[in-house]
Amino acid sequence: MTPMDNAEIIKRVEEEAAKRLLSSPACHDWEHTCRVRANAMRIAREEGADLLVVELAALLHDIGRPAELADHGKTDHAVLGAVMTADVLKNFGCDETLVAKVASCVRTHRFRKRSPEGVPASLEAKCVYDADKLDSIGAIGIGRSFHFAGRTGAKVHNTEQQALASESYSREDTAYREFLVKLRYIKDNLLTDTGRHLAQQRHDFMCSFFDELNFETSSF
Repeated sequence: MTPMDNAEIIKRVEEEAAKRLLSSPACHDWEHTCRVRANAMRIAREEGADLLVVELAALLHDIGRPAELADHGKTDHAVLGAVMTADVLKNFGCDETLVAKVASCVRTHRFRKRSPEGVPASLEAKCVYDADKLDSIGAIGIGRSFHFAGRTGAKVHNTEQQALASESYSREDTAYREFLVKLRYIKDNLLTDTGRHLAQQRHDFMCSFFDELNFETSSF
């Protein structure tokens, strides 16, 4: 097989990722991947990361997500996605070094404390991690949170006390609860200077939005 150049590899991977994400709901669909890709490339350019590794990892970071959704979270989509990523890239004739770098980015893109995926160690992995987290905050993060709350049957809004006293996937698991328990802390846990800079404006917007929402709903 004639080796493909980088542009052809990216094109083929883009097509493969889009196909595999057809069954994903809007919170983690192909459009989410496109936004993560744009964020990742912006961060990578500013930080001086390997653009090919970052772009491929951003395109493939969620390909394990449909399996995780299908079994209600029993599958870790990052771990599975790393295995799937390696298979995809090997099928396209990528060398082992590139495969390993991209798969590592995919495996660690959802890193959380005490999680089994491991810490994003390389600069490229940090770029992908920050890019994915950026899409969960700001205006788009609020939109995704309301979309998820609507799909699970949660209220439009509730009080801070109601939100913090509730459980995930309950009627009180609102977009506001997502902000209180998760989204407001994201900016402080990003791994690159560029990511943290981009996160600040999005964070400030979320705070203003929920302040206004609380004001508008406080009269009853």
